[in-house]
Amino acid sequence: MDNTRILIVDDEPSIVKMLQMVLRKEGFNRIYTAASCKEALREIAAHGADFVLLDVMLPDGTGFDLCPQLRAYGSPHILFLTAKASDLDVLTGFAMGGDDYVTKPFNPLEIAARIKARLRRGGIGTNAAVSPAVIRSSWDFGRFRVDEAAGELTVLGEPVPCPAQVFQLLLYFCKHPGVVFSKSQLYEAVWGIDGMGEDNTVMVHIRRIRERIEEDPSNPQYLLTVRGLGYKLVKESGR
Repeated sequence: MDNTRILIVDDEPSIVKMLQMVLRKEGFNRIYTAASCKEALREIAAHGADFVLLDVMLPDGTGFDLCPQLRAYGSPHILFLTAKASDLDVLTGFAMGGDDYVTKPFNPLEIAARIKARLRRGGIGTNAAVSPAVIRSSWDFGRFRVDEAAGELTVLGEPVPCPAQVFQLLLYFCKHPGVVFSKSQLYEAVWGIDGMGEDNTVMVHIRRIRERIEEDPSNPQYLLTVRGLGYKLVKESGR
């Protein structure tokens, strides 16, 4: 975990100090901090970041506005930390490119657990060699294709930008075609921690997948809702 770069963007010193203390105890040593949008851009330009813990209300702007700018620096995993807990705020956070959303007050150990869970799935903060023997190269669903090794989604032959967490959820469906998963099962499998109470997170990411792979996201033919049970990915339309 020594190579994992974490940028904390929050103007409340007590929160920053608490997160730093807990993250260091959990083995994370490359921690940078910023108290404003301007400082955040300066820090990420200087050090890069694998994870950004991003407050929404900052002295010189909002985390929602800052999020797309941070995405320009190596596509960090962005986790919003905020007291703004309405459904609209959560949806806005995901719409602006966030990968996860935690409301204040929060347990800093939960933040560490979310980071560790993401690291366990690989692709962030690690220099380990990837063995081609354990990776299937791609999944082809006709209209779209997912390439795990390259981290790419193509639709009708054209590459489509896909945030990390959206890609991970789509990849999980690809690996289990035709299987129905509940929201809590998906959250635990993809985010790596208990999925109770995280319905909004999963629903927003389902919508973001449909916006990319479906011809008509409001009438999906691939990523289907199974009423009362959850969601499944199919190769052909069918309910």
